[in-house]
Amino acid sequence: MIITKSTKGMSRQEWLSERRKGIGGSDAAAILGLSKWASPYSVWADKTGRLPEQEETEAMRQGTDLEEYVASRFEAETGKKVHRVNAIIRNTDWPFAHANIDRKVAGESAFLECKTTSSLDLKQFRGVEFPERYYCQCVHYLAVTGYERCYLAVLVLGREFHVYTLERDEDEIRALMNAEDLFWEQYIELDTPPAPDGSEASTEALRTIYPESTEDAAVQLYGRDGLLDERKALLTQRDALTARIDEIENIIKQDMGTAERAASDAWSVTWKTQQRRSLVTAVLQKDHPELDLSPYYKITTTRTFRVKEI
Repeated sequence: MIITKSTKGMSRQEWLSERRKGIGGSDAAAILGLSKWASPYSVWADKTGRLPEQEETEAMRQGTDLEEYVASRFEAETGKKVHRVNAIIRNTDWPFAHANIDRKVAGESAFLECKTTSSLDLKQFRGVEFPERYYCQCVHYLAVTGYERCYLAVLVLGREFHVYTLERDEDEIRALMNAEDLFWEQYIELDTPPAPDGSEASTEALRTIYPESTEDAAVQLYGRDGLLDERKALLTQRDALTARIDEIENIIKQDMGTAERAASDAWSVTWKTQQRRSLVTAVLQKDHPELDLSPYYKITTTRTFRVKEI
């Protein structure tokens, strides 16, 4: 059974609170470890209230502002009509999930997702059946809404406009929703974190949850010697790889001499002169000791992670 909750008049704070009560489309790829912007660990931290609400970025703002334009372009390209759905959608078959679709397609069991992206991502949208970046989100929405079809309209800023179609596939839906269900039961309901991966999303979540150390506090790392041994071996490999990369680059630099550009049959190389201006505060303070520069210093709190072999 489909259940909807109107978002008309709902504040952003209320909407964000509702969002934390279940898994949304933007969480689906992250739970599977397929997202550039989130990880299973960061989703757990967000859903359990350990992370602050995400501030709206410029990319998010542009995507919201251009959503109406993308929807209008879709109508012009396809001849189909769409209308807004101002509601959070839930499905009793998947009580842990919710959906916020951009538009309902009139006369069809279908919805439209509107996306705006940078021209730097152009290669992800040319000659593909359906963009990998949005696949999990759209499968998630098909599951929750019960609709038969998803249309995806993507505006590549200043370059191209693409429309894709994704038909309902019960096997794909079942596989995704079973993974989400397991994630919700194991990690959210039990408030037990998944193992963090090496993504920036996990690193940032850990930095946010544990911003400062407790002086003189210590824990015993039972069973972690194997991991730390592996870390040591990987660092040795990394140093060797870095040295070889530097060696290759230096050989090419020697070939180039003072040239700014070089090319082979398969590669192009640049070695350009660049300048960067920076304020040397120590010199400024020395030349003008009467100036109080303290209001211009930014204090940043960080925790430095170091490992020493005993």
